[in-house]
Amino acid sequence: MSAVTFDEFAAGCRRDVERALAQWLPAPPDSPARLHEAMEYSLLAGGKRMRPVLVLAAADAVGLGHPDARRLALPAACALEMIHTYSLVHDDLPAMDNDTLRRGRPTAHVVYGDALAILSGDGLLTEAFTLLAREPALDAPAVAARKLQTIGLIARSAGVWGMVGGQVLDLQFEGAARQDDPDDDLLRLQDIHARKTGALIRAATGAGAIMAGASAEQIEAVDAYAVELGLCFQIVDDVLDVEGTAAELGKQPGKDEAAGKLTYPALFGVEGSRQRARECAERGHAALTRAGLSGHLPAILDWTLTRRQ
Repeated sequence: MSAVTFDEFAAGCRRDVERALAQWLPAPPDSPARLHEAMEYSLLAGGKRMRPVLVLAAADAVGLGHPDARRLALPAACALEMIHTYSLVHDDLPAMDNDTLRRGRPTAHVVYGDALAILSGDGLLTEAFTLLAREPALDAPAVAARKLQTIGLIARSAGVWGMVGGQVLDLQFEGAARQDDPDDDLLRLQDIHARKTGALIRAATGAGAIMAGASAEQIEAVDAYAVELGLCFQIVDDVLDVEGTAAELGKQPGKDEAAGKLTYPALFGVEGSRQRARECAERGHAALTRAGLSGHLPAILDWTLTRRQ
C-alpha cells in the first residue's frame, strides 16, 4: 500500500497535468489568439481530471511507483484530457445536448458562439494526437513502440468504435420507444455506455500501463478493471442526473429524463441502479486482485461508486 493517500496522489496528478496542459497547449503565434483563448477556456476549467489521474494511476500501479512511469505517461494523460474536453464542448452544442452550464461555468458555445466552440473542439482533438506523437521526446525504440501502440488505442477509443459511435447511438435512440423485451433495452444501453464513456476510460488505463512498460497480462488486467470502472461511472452518472443538484454537478441535472434518454434509473430505478454499480465495483476490485495490482486504482473505483459530482 502506498504511503501517499489517494487524495494526495490525485491532487499531485492534477497539479502535474494542469502545468503540462498549460505548457503543451499551442499558444500565439502558433495558434490564433481567439482560438487559443477558447481552447484554454474549456481545457483549464478544472474538473475532476478523472481520465488523466487514471492514466497516471495505471502507470504507477504497473511501474511500482518508479518516477519514470509518470514522466512517460504524462503526455498520454494530457492528450486524453484534451480529447475528453473536446467531446464535452461538442456535446454541449445546441445541435447535440444543448447545455449552457459546464464545470460551473457557461459552456463554450455560450461564451464564444457555435462556430468557434466547434473549432476549439477540433483543435483540442487534433493537438492531442500531435502531443502523443511528439512526447515523450525520447529516441529509445521501446518508447517509440509504446507511443505507437498508445496512439492506436486512444484513436480507436475516441472514434467510431468508441466515443463518437456512442454519441451517435445516444442521439439516435433519444426519445425512442422502449423495446418489447427489457433485455433488448439493456443491451442497447450497455452498447451506448461502453462506447460513449467506457471506451475512453479503458484507453486511459491502457495508455498508462503501456507507457509504463506493462506486460501483456498487466494490460489485460487493467483493461478488465476499466470495463467495470467505466460502467460504474456511467451508472452513477445516470443516478446523479436524477438525484444531483446543479451546485454539486456543475451542470443542470434532469436533462436525461427531459430528453427521453435510455438510462439505468429508467430501467431499474435508483436503488436498482446503485446495486448494479456496486456489483461493477466488486468485479473491478477482483480483476486487480487476481493480477496482484493495487496502488491507487482501487481507490478510484471506490471514489467513482460514492461520488456526488
